[in-house]
Amino acid sequence: MLPRWKSVRGLCGVEREPAPEDRHIAALVLARGGSKGIPLKNIKMLAGVPLIGWVLRAAVDSSMFDSVWVSTDHDEIEKVAKAWGAKVHRRSPEVSRDSSSSVETIQEFVRLNTDVDVICNIQATSPCLHPFHLKEALEMITLHDFDSVFAVVRRHQFRWQEVKKECKLPLNLDPAKRPRRQDWDGELCENGSFYFATRDLLETKGALQGGKIGYYEMLPEYSVDIDVDIDWPVAEQRVLRYGYFGRDKPEVVRLMLCNVSGCLTDGKLYFSVSGEEMLSVNTRDTMGIPSSNQPVIASVLSDKLAHKTGCKVRQTGVEILGEVKGMLEERKLEWKEVAYMGNDEPDVVCLNLAGLSAVPRDAPVVAVNAAKYICHSPGGMGAVREFAEHILLLKKKAKSQMEQDRIHRQNF
Repeated sequence: MLPRWKSVRGLCGVEREPAPEDRHIAALVLARGGSKGIPLKNIKMLAGVPLIGWVLRAAVDSSMFDSVWVSTDHDEIEKVAKAWGAKVHRRSPEVSRDSSSSVETIQEFVRLNTDVDVICNIQATSPCLHPFHLKEALEMITLHDFDSVFAVVRRHQFRWQEVKKECKLPLNLDPAKRPRRQDWDGELCENGSFYFATRDLLETKGALQGGKIGYYEMLPEYSVDIDVDIDWPVAEQRVLRYGYFGRDKPEVVRLMLCNVSGCLTDGKLYFSVSGEEMLSVNTRDTMGIPSSNQPVIASVLSDKLAHKTGCKVRQTGVEILGEVKGMLEERKLEWKEVAYMGNDEPDVVCLNLAGLSAVPRDAPVVAVNAAKYICHSPGGMGAVREFAEHILLLKKKAKSQMEQDRIHRQNF
């Protein structure tokens, strides 16, 4: 198997000192609040996860960085960044203007964080980034002494130069001898997913590419970039198939736990004339739960619900965490085998611990920031069914990926 990386330009005949092993390597995601194409694009939900959450999860789970940062000028982006495990650099107004370049913002970060030796600028709009991409690219710097490495994708597209609204000049082909796709290696194009650079390069050259340059080739299915609103539905479908969903594999989920109040119901209480309390449950949820093939433990409702859904119903008290731990001990399960759905502050710890977790769209911010998936539907309006179907989709995706791993695409 050929390596995914290669040198673009080396320093021929120059003896280079080996890089120190104790260099501080930082990941930095730039996330300005003033996006012009899509307002607050960086924290808009994509497949149930804030856009920036996809790359932060990949960076944190790669275990290759001494620190993971988000550079922003917006309070809401700061909250989301911290919820996904990042530190926050509050950029100055001077590098938050529409005219500010990425390099200027990164240089400010480097200047204020003197312990950082290597920067990985990760693009927030590349949701199909995986930890192995970052690991393999970083090794080009730590093991092979590159000064800068950037992500590319191979394209097989013929390009023409426009002259007065006409295609006059072919740039990469001879029209009389058009090559077949299989006879042409194509061209390498930056896909913007990430740029690694040393502190010295940024300080002396003011650039992300220079010195001994290398590229890291990513496959087309991982090369997703969201720029305008029309990209969103396409990206959502792509990320569901090729995105990184975390270290805990979804196929190991053995138990789904759901807090009835605010998830299976809309959180409202109805009172009859005689003073009886009533709750409303959506049939879309009750029909969808059994299809997940997961035993569902709900809380605070009657046996009628257990009969209707075919699930076990257990009444819990205020201390949800202790009772959930008891359920796991009874079944000899670990947290990574649990999918948990909650909707408010008492559920936060369980949402953080569970291998998969979700909240309805209308859950309060404290619960949203703790969940790994945010439903498109509000509580009592199909959110539980959506999460159950999401679990099934991830399990199918994991099974498909295992089959693909056995048949490497380069064999064809």
